[in-house]
Amino acid sequence: MIALSDYLILAAVLFCISLAGIFLNRKNILILLMSIELMLLAVNINFIAFSHFMSDIAGQVFVFFILTVAAAEAAIGLAILIVLFRNRRTINVAHIDSLKG
Repeated sequence: MIALSDYLILAAVLFCISLAGIFLNRKNILILLMSIELMLLAVNINFIAFSHFMSDIAGQVFVFFILTVAAAEAAIGLAILIVLFRNRRTINVAHIDSLKG
């Protein structure tokens, strides 16, 4: 049987990889969005692991709501990314900061 610590270690590794993706690559907005989604999935692994080991269904139900919001966020983020690419011809974060008001 897989122990709770194994799930927590996996989630921590995924979270650290996503943090590294955010801090090491600040030029490509697509990689930034993917790193944020990976961070959210690491949190979901924690919710499911604790829910399973505590025999409580609330954590698993909460993950379904999080995944629904994450799917909507990814769709809106990619739509904004496509519009920015059509207008600016780049997805470089340094060139997109000219949208400040």
